[in-house]
Amino acid sequence: MARGQTGVRADALRVAPAAVANRGYSAAPLDAARPSMSSVPRNSPAATLLVCVTCRSGEDAVGAALHDTLAARLADAGIAVRPIACLSVCKRPCTVALAAPGKWTYVVGDLDARDHVEDVVTAAEKYAASSDGIVSWRERPASFRKGVVARTPPLVPAPSD
Repeated sequence: MARGQTGVRADALRVAPAAVANRGYSAAPLDAARPSMSSVPRNSPAATLLVCVTCRSGEDAVGAALHDTLAARLADAGIAVRPIACLSVCKRPCTVALAAPGKWTYVVGDLDARDHVEDVVTAAEKYAASSDGIVSWRERPASFRKGVVARTPPLVPAPSD
């Protein structure tokens, strides 16, 4: 393999797998999820909860179940819930990410689709209420204290008022 090649087709990284599309989730190009500074609306949600819908436990589609439960639970909370084809944390299902313009992004794994729903809701609400996305360790639910996979700095500034 030549230097710089990963062995993964470029188009495979840009579109949701057919299995996800067949479940009724969007197969839009993943680049559509990357806002530019000019595309961030001022009335955007306080946070976006990205839920890996390809997470599986044996034969069970636990990621899709977690997404559906959270989408219903957070429908009126001002927090967008989006299905994502894969967050590449396959050894730690279920995995979610919390993101917003101008805020740090958290990726959290080891979440149970039944037992951790309220933890995810609590963490998402605290994240949305924070100015920079940083929720102190003590304020996080236990599953978010133990399950952090990554925290990345803001890529897009917060929208100006």
